[in-house]
Amino acid sequence: MLHWRHSCSMGEAPAFIVDDLQNQIGFENEFGSKFKGCKTTTTIGDKTYVIGGGNDESTLPVEVRIFDKATGNWVTPIVLGSKPNSCKGLSAISLNDDRILIVKKGSAPDDCILFLELDTWFVREQKKIRGTEVVAWSKGVRGDAEKPVVISGPSGVGKGTLISMLMKEFPSMFGFSVSHTTRAPRGMEEDGVHYHFTEQSIMEKEIKDGKFVEYASVHGNLYGTSIEAVEVVTDAGKRCILDIDVQGARSVRASSLEAILIFICPPSMEELETRLRSRRTETEEQILKRLQNAEVEMEQGKSSGIFDHILYNDNLDDCYESLKKLLGIDGAAAATQISVPQGIDLPADHSVSKMDNKIIINYGTPELEKASKSLIVLDVSSLKGGAPGRTRGLDVYAID
Repeated sequence: MLHWRHSCSMGEAPAFIVDDLQNQIGFENEFGSKFKGCKTTTTIGDKTYVIGGGNDESTLPVEVRIFDKATGNWVTPIVLGSKPNSCKGLSAISLNDDRILIVKKGSAPDDCILFLELDTWFVREQKKIRGTEVVAWSKGVRGDAEKPVVISGPSGVGKGTLISMLMKEFPSMFGFSVSHTTRAPRGMEEDGVHYHFTEQSIMEKEIKDGKFVEYASVHGNLYGTSIEAVEVVTDAGKRCILDIDVQGARSVRASSLEAILIFICPPSMEELETRLRSRRTETEEQILKRLQNAEVEMEQGKSSGIFDHILYNDNLDDCYESLKKLLGIDGAAAATQISVPQGIDLPADHSVSKMDNKIIINYGTPELEKASKSLIVLDVSSLKGGAPGRTRGLDVYAID
């Protein structure tokens, strides 16, 4: 019979102790070398998730294994997202059967709360694609964030100019995500500033690993926006702007990213051709190809239901004012900077329990004569986002 007790000095009770699994179903023979150091387990339905990390001397990341009671087999899942670093201890608490909250002991304030997603939208989609067991890591972040803004439209319509105007007037409010591309740099373009220039094979692998919120093949090259590019802007306390084409916007709409999608139209195809030729950056063949693509993008942008708003750029200043109104920053509206997300400074020694949608972290002294203990409460009732990005919406407060 399996016993119910803690597998670490802290953690959710009840949980399978790993030693029981090792003795009865050969856990040590299968994965013993992977789980030197702290281990904790959480059972959801017929599956027991064994999460293990290294000790003080280990540099191995936290690993995940699954025991399927229905088949009696161990499963090594594909693990997406950024694997957590090793830690001195950890606790695992299930949340609504679709994810496990992990509290790491002795970790940095911005690396102590994580989520292992088991049955979220992103994980289900990855399981369909890969045909095997998948889990995904997501870092927990305090507070909410403004929705990213997707600005799309045909090449030459003025998307870049509008974004530049927005960022010049509100530098502390908006940040421009840097896209990846497999095309060669043009002119004075710098890697990491204008684009992240990369190789085709590398980008294809990262796309398969779920690291991109959108990607598309445009004019024979891959373009895409990585999850990390969006999160870096948000972590800096700014609202992320994405300059992507209609294919990419469709991917964003179908993804887990909650964004505002805006399509910019030219006043006419004739005016668009004039703007493209005035740039003097493309050959005649390239211009004709862009015009052909623009006709398709115009039709999709105005009739597909992908976009929340459509703006016509027949006059740049008027279009810019309309854009600001859509984003709620017109007139006397104050452009205040979004607060930078703060980490959670947990004491090295603590225990964890759960009550409804609140995670109770107890870090008081263990002496019996102490009648009261200090508590940190994590309210997880308003979580947003998740893998392959951050999980935001954590509310944290202390109780003495």
